[in-house]
Amino acid sequence: MTDSKSDDQAEQGGSKKVIYAAIVANLGIAVAKFIVAAITGSAAMAAEGIHSAVDTGNELLLLLGEHTSTKPPDQKHPFGYGKTMYFWALIVALSVFSLGGGLSIYHGIDALRHPEPLQDPMWNYAVLGVSALFEGYSWNVSRQELNKRRKPGASLWQTMRASKDASVFTVFIEDSAALIGLAIAALGIFLGHLFDNPYFDPAASVLIGVLLVGAAFTLARETGGLLVGESIGVDATRRLRGVFEQDPDILSVNKLLSMQLGPDEALLTASVQFRRGMRIDEVEKAIVRLESAVSAMYPQIQRVYFESSTLRSAMQ
Repeated sequence: MTDSKSDDQAEQGGSKKVIYAAIVANLGIAVAKFIVAAITGSAAMAAEGIHSAVDTGNELLLLLGEHTSTKPPDQKHPFGYGKTMYFWALIVALSVFSLGGGLSIYHGIDALRHPEPLQDPMWNYAVLGVSALFEGYSWNVSRQELNKRRKPGASLWQTMRASKDASVFTVFIEDSAALIGLAIAALGIFLGHLFDNPYFDPAASVLIGVLLVGAAFTLARETGGLLVGESIGVDATRRLRGVFEQDPDILSVNKLLSMQLGPDEALLTASVQFRRGMRIDEVEKAIVRLESAVSAMYPQIQRVYFESSTLRSAMQ
């Protein structure tokens, strides 16, 4: 039990490290982008400033979710507050969609209607380069956390999709979108000066907005599934079925149903058939043995419930 708790604390510490790294990076970048956007009049740089400012606020929401999710269970929430992390991550997805994507698209379309004269791009390139370094650092921190949970043969994308830690995969998706957005902004500014055309820059702003909308939908899909009650996964359920089927006191396994309660906590319900004629103490020993085996394989499963009908059939 001590090892499992220490592992959970390590994962929570890793999640907070990812969030803190993202806050520091995005806050500094947002200030720099807005200053340069005001000086140069670049729509793409303004869109990037909006993006970084929204990301900074989003990380603060994730910190709030991290704090709330660690509250102990009470009478009102007997299964704890772990899912509040998924709620705030969903709010972050809506923020990326509306404040990030929506404002960037609006700003870009407005600039397309009234394009600003081209300015010296030196400051734009300088800020974009520094931003790429900071975003790359934050992205790498989230990537390293995902790699710690990466299964052999699995891609980084598959690991992100399978992750139950919303704070880590949210920062990873945001930073991935940020790095791509920086490349789009740089390309828009470069092409605008190359062809002496003021429309490339605001067009890049619109593309950045579309990129953020796509990132928001990805976040909403991942966090929404966890919020409504996602299982621990098909592979994990199959392995747990094998644990039950190999137990000498189990005749058959009907259903194993699981639900993720938080980044590091899940429950499992088991509909199984015990050997007939077992005494109460024998059933209790079998249950304790199975719970220990499940916990050893998946420490995040802290609750295992057996259907009452399976217990009654064992003692008939």
